[in-house]
Amino acid sequence: MSESESIPQIGQVVRVLRGREADSYCVVIEQLNERYVRIADGEKRKYDRAKKKNINHLELVDYVSPEVRESIETTGRVTNGKLRFALSKFLNDQVLDLKKGEQIDG
Repeated sequence: MSESESIPQIGQVVRVLRGREADSYCVVIEQLNERYVRIADGEKRKYDRAKKKNINHLELVDYVSPEVRESIETTGRVTNGKLRFALSKFLNDQVLDLKKGEQIDG
């Protein structure tokens, strides 16, 4: 594993690979150490009840939410609404990328 992909950043979107929440997307809200982070999605997993997760059980996505990162850096926390917004923005961008050039069935 290369050095750049092994360390998730605050505000980075990740896909959960293992556990009950497998295949769901969350946002990294805290780096605990080189092996663990805390993640939340603002909906099922609120900021106040963030999940401690081994980074080996996460797939790092090449997307960092500037709103989440800025909020955590300035206030030390982030609202659940902002987490939901960041994830929906990311997922909408992903869908748009997949649909480019394809006919969308209505």
